Amino acid sequence: MNNFNFKSLAISGVAITSVLILFKTVTAYGENHLRATSLIHNRYHLTLAKNLPNCEKVNSLVLNIQQSGIYLNASLLTVNANTDTKTQLPLTGILKNQQLELSGKIDSSIFCQTPSVQNSQIQPITIQMSQLNNDNIPGQLKINNIPTTLEFTALPQTEPKATTKSESH
Repeated sequence: MNNFNFKSLAISGVAITSVLILFKTVTAYGENHLRATSLIHNRYHLTLAKNLPNCEKVNSLVLNIQQSGIYLNASLLTVNANTDTKTQLPLTGILKNQQLELSGKIDSSIFCQTPSVQNSQIQPITIQMSQLNNDNIPGQLKINNIPTTLEFTALPQTEPKATTKSESH
């Protein structure tokens, strides 16, 4: 008992109490103010409001999105395209306040079934979508070589569920 020091005990008690109060304060703040980012669908069917210039018939397009928190990676493809093709050009973006913004480069020939120019044209593109919690999501895309902004409606697609056949003997 000769080594017992009241001063050391008091300092240890104050340190432990301070850590507990700090932990309780940070936990209460996090529960009240911090929210996880909402998950968005990973496939959207895009319907353009009007045809592109020099395009008689527009392809059906699908926007594939991978989400990691607020950060997004995406690709814009035709409905019939193979998702493993090497011609996919990545789009990157961010999700903020239920508004999605993507940018990158795109082969502008994917928009038309019968393009007037047969060679592919890689162009910068920006895609914006809002109100992501609705069934019909309004959006707009801007392609560098087209002077007007194109309006579209995005419909979330559900993944087809694998059906299991019952085994009959």
